[in-house]
Amino acid sequence: MTTRWLALVVLGACVGSTLAAPADDACMDGAKTELEELYCTVVSEGQGAGLPSPTDFKRNDPGVQALLLRRPAGRLGLEVPQVSGTSAKSQPPHAKPEPAPAETEDDPGPTGRLTECRLEGKRITCPQRRFELVANQPNSKLAEDVLEPDNRLGLSSFKDNRNDEEEVRRYLSDAYDRYIPKMVDIGLGANTMSFTAFHNAFHTMEEGGVDFARRMEQTFALLKQDKKSLAVKARYHDELPQDLSLCTVINRDIVVCDNVGTNWVFVSPSR
Repeated sequence: MTTRWLALVVLGACVGSTLAAPADDACMDGAKTELEELYCTVVSEGQGAGLPSPTDFKRNDPGVQALLLRRPAGRLGLEVPQVSGTSAKSQPPHAKPEPAPAETEDDPGPTGRLTECRLEGKRITCPQRRFELVANQPNSKLAEDVLEPDNRLGLSSFKDNRNDEEEVRRYLSDAYDRYIPKMVDIGLGANTMSFTAFHNAFHTMEEGGVDFARRMEQTFALLKQDKKSLAVKARYHDELPQDLSLCTVINRDIVVCDNVGTNWVFVSPSR
């Protein structure tokens, strides 16, 4: 496996952001808000994997900070302080904007959510359908021409106010809903970014003057090119999600779970 391949596989988890350094007294001494203090506590308790460095964390506005901390803090039984004036306080980073999707017999749950589903290791079982943990696929199992140039990721460029977190979340939610199926299509369902990494990559690129959609398109093209000639492992770890609260519906055929640091994609066999 080439160095370029490795770099592309982890895009977003590493772009412009490092893993959180071990917390010490200096972290708490430098914390000026409740969210910054909570960040230090989360890191000191060993739940900082996937979080940005302390410096990068402070560069985010409170709404984004709350989003980043929600899951790791929840795993420790800690409550994230509410952030006034933002809708981020009540929704995880990948939450879809309301309204809820219409009911259909093919939805994972009665309202397209997972309230009546069960997480069973490598399977999510719902009343009307089931989803299996997807592995990376050899090219022989891919649809014809899926690795050709005409198969594009096709994200639209962000044209709104990047300081409007609601607009950013809506844009990234739609973009992520396209990104995940496309990665599954080219046989890399086990090498997807978490929504947190996707979110961080967006801000890092856009703040650096790089068009996120264009860069992701370039990356997708390189992934397809490398996939033609490089073998990939089916999976790179044996870890599994521990709770259905870590999961969200992408579309009627795909559910994604993540604990910030690790991503899992579950696909309906009927897809």
